[in-house]
Amino acid sequence: MARQHKGEVMIAGEQLRLRLHGGKLIKDRRYHLRTYPNCFVAQELIDWLVSHKEAPDRATAVCLMQHLMDNDIVHHVCDKRSVFKDAKLLYRFRKDDGTFPFNTEVKIFMRGQRLYEQLIGDKNSILQLREEHGVAYQRSFPGCQLIDRLLQNGEAESRRRGLELCRALQEHGIIQHVAKKHEFFDSGLLYQFCINFRRRRRLSELLHESEQDDDNKGVVVSTQEDNHSDSPFVLRKSRPQEGNSAFQSVGLSEDLKQVTSVRRGSLNSLQLHSAGFPPLVQLTSTSMVIGDALGWGFVVRGRSPCYVQAVDPGSPAAAAGVKVRQFVCQVNGQCVLYLDYRTVSRLVMTGARTVVLEVMEPLE
Repeated sequence: MARQHKGEVMIAGEQLRLRLHGGKLIKDRRYHLRTYPNCFVAQELIDWLVSHKEAPDRATAVCLMQHLMDNDIVHHVCDKRSVFKDAKLLYRFRKDDGTFPFNTEVKIFMRGQRLYEQLIGDKNSILQLREEHGVAYQRSFPGCQLIDRLLQNGEAESRRRGLELCRALQEHGIIQHVAKKHEFFDSGLLYQFCINFRRRRRLSELLHESEQDDDNKGVVVSTQEDNHSDSPFVLRKSRPQEGNSAFQSVGLSEDLKQVTSVRRGSLNSLQLHSAGFPPLVQLTSTSMVIGDALGWGFVVRGRSPCYVQAVDPGSPAAAAGVKVRQFVCQVNGQCVLYLDYRTVSRLVMTGARTVVLEVMEPLE
């Protein structure tokens, strides 16, 4: 998970760098009779992040940039400061001055990104909807076909070298077995990319993920989660502190409303009850969410089943009728009742642009 998060930070940092170049915030600047090429003023960047809604306030924007500094994405032009400050100070992306640390981990990540782009852009791509043990997986590929592709493009000298590269990609969280049961083999076993390199990242997402990872270190998971006061199965909760988030998040002191649905899903209440879930939920509708340049616009949290914690009011998810407190039971036809939110999020991000969600809601 740490390597995957590092990869997400690298992608988000590069996307931000390209946007700032396009917006002319990165340029040559003169200070004390010296010219500093390809740099930006911290104060101007904070203004830009807030105005473009990448951060709700200046303090959060500073935290986001500090996160990029901690991951060697940006640095002070003279390397005199290790802290990002909201001031008239000059900073620069390491990719713009050649100081980015191209260690083994970064090189493997970049090879994985290049391979992903090649496969996505190929008309006869090996990334296809395939089935393994009765379960269908989108954008999956047999291990042997990936090695064939590496040999054809000169990415590997032999099948053994190709296997070593694929196992390195798996070790660094770039690809994985579809059911997470096997290491990489030169065989017909199916694998998927864990990272959607083309998805537009929001910097705030990375910061929240980092904070949550820190909070989860050393925490023992309770087996009585359904009875916990923070569980989505509890019908009434205390009201949270109001924030400035643009998302419609769960209003924890409100009653959970019963939804009258036009169309019901493929699972019924008897199946849910027999699967071990309490009779607190009824299955409602199926939503088709077509992602845009910013993603899909909803956040899932929780452990088996996960639930919708927040929905961006102007997002594709909101337009498709996705609502907070809905429990996610299927993603693109695959049952996810026993999967946590990280796995469900990965299914969405590594799948097609159009996501079909089957959800259920608590009874009144």
